[in-house]
Amino acid sequence: MSIGAGMFQPNQRVTVDLSGLVIKGVAFSQNVQKALATVLEQVSADPPVYRVELLFSFKGIKRVEVPESRIHPG
Repeated sequence: MSIGAGMFQPNQRVTVDLSGLVIKGVAFSQNVQKALATVLEQVSADPPVYRVELLFSFKGIKRVEVPESRIHPG
């Protein structure tokens, strides 16, 4: 599913701020502010949300959906 031309493109290397988020039951500490990831696709345009694949798995979690405001160019 492709939403359109967002700020980030598929296969783009980024860092994501996961601090304070709970994803699939895993709470990310305040230390996880610059997790390396690759953009897979934009899943929502309003608000802008992207599915990314993390370079390192966190407690078995490799793919996450994060708001655009928590994504920064790599």
